[in-house]
Amino acid sequence: MNDGGIWYIGLNGQQQGPLGTQQILEMIRAGQLNQTAYVYGQTQPAWTPIAQVSAFASMFHAAHQPPPPPAGPAPLVADQIDFEVFGGDMQFVEIVLDPGEAAVAEAGAFFYMDPGIKMEMISGVGASAAQQPGFSHNVAAGAKRVLTGESLFMTVYGNGAQQRQKVAFAAPYAGKIIPIDLRQHAGALLCQKDAFLCAAKGISVAIAWNQKVGAGLFGDDGFTLQKLEGQGLAFVHGGGTIVAKELAAGETLRLDAGCLVALEQRVTHDIGWVGGFKSGLFGGDGLFVATLTGPGRVWLQSLPFSRLAGRMLAAAVSAGFGRGPAS
Repeated sequence: MNDGGIWYIGLNGQQQGPLGTQQILEMIRAGQLNQTAYVYGQTQPAWTPIAQVSAFASMFHAAHQPPPPPAGPAPLVADQIDFEVFGGDMQFVEIVLDPGEAAVAEAGAFFYMDPGIKMEMISGVGASAAQQPGFSHNVAAGAKRVLTGESLFMTVYGNGAQQRQKVAFAAPYAGKIIPIDLRQHAGALLCQKDAFLCAAKGISVAIAWNQKVGAGLFGDDGFTLQKLEGQGLAFVHGGGTIVAKELAAGETLRLDAGCLVALEQRVTHDIGWVGGFKSGLFGGDGLFVATLTGPGRVWLQSLPFSRLAGRMLAAAVSAGFGRGPAS
């Protein structure tokens, strides 16, 4: 006798035994026995399903116990929109919405829409008004956006018609619109504060303060990032030529802070000084660079708007605009 009894096993019409309790338990762990097996023994004087015998039942019940509930709410799947990007250097994206679907966009991005599209202003984040967690939360989220130079409000464009309708959003300056499916990037993406253009309803847009306070406060190009989160499509815009780079684990890339468009959340990022104070002040490349460390994907732009605007302003001043009439 072994551990409380000697047993015989019946499996697919074949009989094995005698076997001890411990031997049978080891066979269950090894996957050699499942609930289709029967056992017969001194304490079970008839062929009985093995999962109903107290000596072995716990082995099967433990394997079928449900996992613990996940932390937090289930992920919200954004509307599954169709789209097409038009243009070369001055692009716009046309989004096709089925009845009941919607898109959310930054203030000032709207281009045109079909008559069945209804507009609704929301504050703080980019989910629909019914999905927002409360007025006080919206005010706080909106206040963060205003402090970083963004509009307090965003606009939801919903299809209230019985057939498909179109709405279009235009890039604010020369560059490229980048469609990004957040489902392919762990459901979240960080982007420069002025890079977000529009997204499917269900994608939230919020401020993601930089890991180090100095990066947000002292970056000359404004290194405050927005966080896009959800399960669906978002559209970001960058100036000039856009390039995507896949950084390996531990691989580092340094660039002008303003040339960063977006990055996966797993990429480590920071702001640092460029050489000495004189080289930063007079070298024309600004005082700060962004340092990105993989693993993860990043998107870069060759012409950030701050650089374009600065050169246009300098050219205007040198040409005499704004000086008033000559005396």
